[in-house]
Amino acid sequence: MITLKYLVLGLTYLGFGLGYLPGLRMNRAAVAIVGSGFAVALGILNLKTAWEAIDPNTIVFLLGMMVVNSALGASGFFQLALEFLTRFTRSPFGIMVAVTFGSGILSAFFLNDTTAILLAPLTLSLTRSLSLNPIPYLLALAGGTNLGSVATVSGNPQNILVGSFSGISYLEFARSLAPVALICLLVQVAWLWLLYPEVRSCKSLPEVTQVRYRLFKPLLAKSLWVTAGLLVAFLAGAPLAESAWIAASILLITRRVKSDRILQGVDWNLLVMFAGLFVVTKATQQLGLLDNLTHLTGTPLSLLGVTVILSNLISNVPAVLVLQSVIVKTDTSAWLLLAAGSTLAGNLTLLGSVANLIVAEVAGKSGDRLTFKEHLRFGLPLTLVTLGIAYFWLEFLERSTVP
Repeated sequence: MITLKYLVLGLTYLGFGLGYLPGLRMNRAAVAIVGSGFAVALGILNLKTAWEAIDPNTIVFLLGMMVVNSALGASGFFQLALEFLTRFTRSPFGIMVAVTFGSGILSAFFLNDTTAILLAPLTLSLTRSLSLNPIPYLLALAGGTNLGSVATVSGNPQNILVGSFSGISYLEFARSLAPVALICLLVQVAWLWLLYPEVRSCKSLPEVTQVRYRLFKPLLAKSLWVTAGLLVAFLAGAPLAESAWIAASILLITRRVKSDRILQGVDWNLLVMFAGLFVVTKATQQLGLLDNLTHLTGTPLSLLGVTVILSNLISNVPAVLVLQSVIVKTDTSAWLLLAAGSTLAGNLTLLGSVANLIVAEVAGKSGDRLTFKEHLRFGLPLTLVTLGIAYFWLEFLERSTVP
């Protein structure tokens, strides 16, 4: 029986890492449900314990932010933002900088996957209309969304987890990691400049017809006001989950746009996966499989190493859920290192983050292949350098606060 329990958990984590199970048509959400269901069926934990393992703050915060992002996306905000940024430059290098920092800034405040979904087709259309090779710009978008999302609690799902578990305020989190995100975005610009000679030109390109998109002004105005209020609440120290829930509730009170349209933009699969992951992680703890992790994560450098390895083996969200059990709640530096490491590790390979896969899929549909090798050539050096930046910056902050 104990062998069967280990086998079920092993297959569950394999499914998280691959995004599917070989021979079966299951995504990560399905893997999480099945894994947590078998954990209960095999007696690793009972239904009451499984239900209590699900963290409501994380689920509510994530749901609220998804509704806000969906409303902004439906209004045309993300497309408008990219057009605004690219309006100031017509050169290959200028557009690359605009895509990098535009996606990074948007991902700092909104979920990085949403930013990638909405900006990837627009970036592809923009580069096509200017007769530019789209690959460097799509890499800039994927890397920028990952790097920019390091900056805040609301930047990506793993940061939301860290914020919920650690209790670190939105402002403190941003104060610590926003400089890391900014420096890393600059590093990405320099690295793409070295990798792709065709993006180095600062010569203006000829005017082309702007990429057309739909802008719904009433929803845009409402979404921007609500989002601004939400960010003020975050900065003022209001509870993250409750603030996001209230913001989502206001946006769903609608007269002109059907609420169905906004709710369709919510990634229900991700929410289900989160719930199942909480249960699977609790089952892993019950079997004592995480006991040895305490010894492997005893120093900041070892914690960062384990985080990067797990993030690429089982994906970053499961990695954070596994490692949160071995971090003391009051160890702010360790929590921030976990958030930065799990996020920056997403640039390592094409499979490292959902944003990478979204960009690769958009490129593939248009006939432009973003291969594993091409991404590794870009992502491996970038990841090593940015991880070093995050490590030394957080070490500096830790030492500067010690009396």
